[in-house]
Amino acid sequence: MPIPGTPSRADLLDHLVQTRIAGEVATPRENNLSHYRKLANGDRNFWLGLELGDRWTDEQDVLAVMAERCGVNDDPEYRYGQDTIDPELTVDALERMAGRLRKAAAGRQRVLFATGHPGGLLDVHRATAAALRAAGCEIVVIPDGLTTDEGYVFQFADVAVLEHGATLWHTHSGEPMRAILKGLESEGRPLPDLVVADHGWAGCAGQLGVDSMGYADCNDPALFLAEAEGTVQVTVPMDDHVTSPRHYDPMTAYLLDAAGLTTNE
Repeated sequence: MPIPGTPSRADLLDHLVQTRIAGEVATPRENNLSHYRKLANGDRNFWLGLELGDRWTDEQDVLAVMAERCGVNDDPEYRYGQDTIDPELTVDALERMAGRLRKAAAGRQRVLFATGHPGGLLDVHRATAAALRAAGCEIVVIPDGLTTDEGYVFQFADVAVLEHGATLWHTHSGEPMRAILKGLESEGRPLPDLVVADHGWAGCAGQLGVDSMGYADCNDPALFLAEAEGTVQVTVPMDDHVTSPRHYDPMTAYLLDAAGLTTNE
């Protein structure tokens, strides 16, 4: 640690496990199952800006998708203890994300970045935004003066975040993204061609018809369900808040290299 330069796939897989971004992650099984149950019971705090209707009312169906797309233990009788994210699925999803970033760069598209997990993922998004700008993309500047019930929506280092009490705020809500998209429309500005985000920022954008990709932890099933349904294009399974945000640097380097992007840093 850290891995210099761009890691090979094998080196990245090892790094993800060693830092617990994937492999045996910190999130316990009982927390995962509790969140799957709450989503299935219609708790919108776990829908991450999506409209899931009555399509996912069986928590066993949710577990099956999470086993397939995230790599958690697929045994419904396994109720307590360690749970997992399959690092192979993480890297596979990074490569799918890279393909969509490559398309954005080729078309010099308008791209919006946002995070509900600024303590972990802010710099992942910032570095990706810098690389796309260097490739000729427009990084969307959000309107001024946006608010939600939770706080103020503003942009920091090219990434939309929620601010509350002079602090960058962790949020699962889709309302900040809804405020941005409505704000753009009210100013007569075009919507993004692509949103790269996490939590409700990614879910809401996809729900409103904008191409959306996101990162998600194993206790946040909604984005994986959205990918299964085609509402979100790519969901990357990973622990979204490990002990150091620097642990994500090799992952970001791999993503940008796979997308054919570089930064000026």
